Amino acid sequence: MRQKARIFNGVNRREFIKFAIGGTAAMAMPNYGCSTGKVGGFSKTAAERPNIILIMADDLGYGDVGCYGSKKIQTPNIDALVKGGMKFTDYHSNCPVCSPTRAALLTGRYQQRSGIEGVIYAKGPTRQTGIALEEITFAEVLRKHGYATGIFGKWHLGYNVQFNPARQGFDEFIGYVSGNVDYHSHIDGAGFEDWWKDCEKVPEEGYCTDLITRHGIDFIERHKDEPFCLYLPHEAPHYPYQGRDDPPERLGGGRKGKKAKGKEITRAYKEMVEVMDEGIGRIVETVKRLGLERKTFIFFCSDNGATKNGSNGALSGYKGSLWEGGHRVPAVAYWPGRIKPGTVTGQTALGMDLFATMVSIAGAKLPAGLKLDGIDLLPMLVEGRKVPKRTLFWRYRKERAVRKGPWKLLVQGKDIRLYNLDDDLAEKKNLAEAEPERVKALEDELATWEQDVSAGVKLRA
Repeated sequence: MRQKARIFNGVNRREFIKFAIGGTAAMAMPNYGCSTGKVGGFSKTAAERPNIILIMADDLGYGDVGCYGSKKIQTPNIDALVKGGMKFTDYHSNCPVCSPTRAALLTGRYQQRSGIEGVIYAKGPTRQTGIALEEITFAEVLRKHGYATGIFGKWHLGYNVQFNPARQGFDEFIGYVSGNVDYHSHIDGAGFEDWWKDCEKVPEEGYCTDLITRHGIDFIERHKDEPFCLYLPHEAPHYPYQGRDDPPERLGGGRKGKKAKGKEITRAYKEMVEVMDEGIGRIVETVKRLGLERKTFIFFCSDNGATKNGSNGALSGYKGSLWEGGHRVPAVAYWPGRIKPGTVTGQTALGMDLFATMVSIAGAKLPAGLKLDGIDLLPMLVEGRKVPKRTLFWRYRKERAVRKGPWKLLVQGKDIRLYNLDDDLAEKKNLAEAEPERVKALEDELATWEQDVSAGVKLRA
């Protein structure tokens, strides 16, 4: 593998790892082994460091959850989190597709800075690329602070073993590295078996959603006496559309099984979301059973909007689009004793904000020189404070979007649209001609941002 740049965003990766594990610079140089031993000093006792559980659905739309208006899909456990915590009505993924959203979530920065601006596909040249090891993830920071870190489910930030999550701060990884696998055979879109335990492929029988839940519960039970950060990126309801008892669509040796069509997709989609919701209920029940509920922060969200097989409610657009339906998604924060039950917030938040928020919850410190684009949401979550005013940006393929307060500028090639989302959430009334000065100001901010993130590293091969 080509040697990567050692200076990244003002932080020397080698020195950061030295700082994190308390070792020498020689120890810090990557050897691409899979040792994930958790070492390091920290100031707080274990009892003072809250647990963190981050659960993320895949392609779940704004209208696919009961508490967001779904009449067809039953999600009693997600709804219970809303009843006992905070519901977001203006939460967004950083991108309307998978890989970039996950890069922003892991790094706390716009995905353009790490070069993950598009999907890392199972087929084609991007399969050989992934997120650079120079990137500092929230798992690395929390592990340095004494947290046990685990990820069970979807990675999608590099297929090759050098990009494995076990090399990005996670003590434990079980799941798949591709964009999606067959829920039963665990074969990816290119026909390869894709189920891992850390850096090795270890086949495991079972329905993907249930396996993610099972390993999450096991992780909580094994680490109940120490602070932990558990990341559960689900596959549901991403295709292939398969329920628990459906036959595999992808078989070994490149053979094809049965593929859902028409009403079968509708039925399977509903079941996939409901099985995931069932698993979320089991995660929460485990936390309660172990007496950890009041010291555990739980956050649930989706990685982007729904495809046309799901529902984005009243929002325009779908996955892959910078209309609101592509990136405004369900999100819930739950922390008994800290977050007021039944709270609804209309404040704007992005996936990249979770890095700073989790570090703040843990009482950890960022390595010197690391600059995040995301902000700490904790004061808003537990004290109801207003988040700082800021301008937010999205870029995917030929589309650009800028958000400042209620105003959203959507640029699609030469087509420029301006919406006031407070008055027009469905983005039906284009105000660009009526507000030329506002359009120009937002275009200028977009140009400045694009220049700022253009120095981001490219996908690594």
